[in-house]
Amino acid sequence: MRAQQSSNSIVKKLFDIAESKKTNVVISADLRYTKPLLALADQLGPYIAVFKTHIDIVTDFSAATIDGLKELSAKHNFLLFEDRKFVDIGNTVQQQYHQGAFHISEWAHIVNASILAGGGIVEALAQTAQAEAFPYKGDRALLILAEMTTEGSLATGAYTKSSIEIARKYKEFVIGFVATRSLAAVETDSAVTENEDFVVFTTGVNRSSKGDKLGQQYQTPTSAIEKGADFIIAGRGIYAAEDPVASVKLYQEEGWAAYMKRVQK
Repeated sequence: MRAQQSSNSIVKKLFDIAESKKTNVVISADLRYTKPLLALADQLGPYIAVFKTHIDIVTDFSAATIDGLKELSAKHNFLLFEDRKFVDIGNTVQQQYHQGAFHISEWAHIVNASILAGGGIVEALAQTAQAEAFPYKGDRALLILAEMTTEGSLATGAYTKSSIEIARKYKEFVIGFVATRSLAAVETDSAVTENEDFVVFTTGVNRSSKGDKLGQQYQTPTSAIEKGADFIIAGRGIYAAEDPVASVKLYQEEGWAAYMKRVQK
């Protein structure tokens, strides 16, 4: 399976977790307080591969928030993904990633970035994560935000093409994309690299809703996987359900079954 085929340590961990737990669910935990955030991580941890945060919306953020997330990541064997969507000049991004209030580099296995500012943003993050003095070297990775699921998104066409081009330049650090589909068919100026196998995370996955009033557009776990998603990101459809555990199990079962069906073809 893909865990054995990849040379990237985070990709190996990601697929080891997915294959051992039979889940490709990423929970998007958009909660504003530490206690319910950690309670959700503990409650859903056994059924997910990745726990995704927006740490800057946590009103009572403190060291206890991060300590709790790290403990639960180890307890339930899932990775931490901070959905920071870095988009600034390189020097600023390095400070946002490694310094500041959140010290994201110290706890988030995965982060993401938009390439609106160009390839320098990826270079800046890679420099930090791959520095010899960085204590977590080899245990951090980046997803490039290549597409979005919101109505009217401008992350299309030339922007998506550039996302792929930049990812190829930094393939030791960039493990894949946040995208609505596989990007393998997108025409690019650069050639496909040897053993290229970028991971695709797809947002906006919901089993029962087609969208919200703010332009979010949803698709089901099965349709997302059929389009090329490896990991499905779901939020309110799980944590806002009457029974979040029962709900996450449904996403887990449907998502994994669809993934196995696709890769076995």
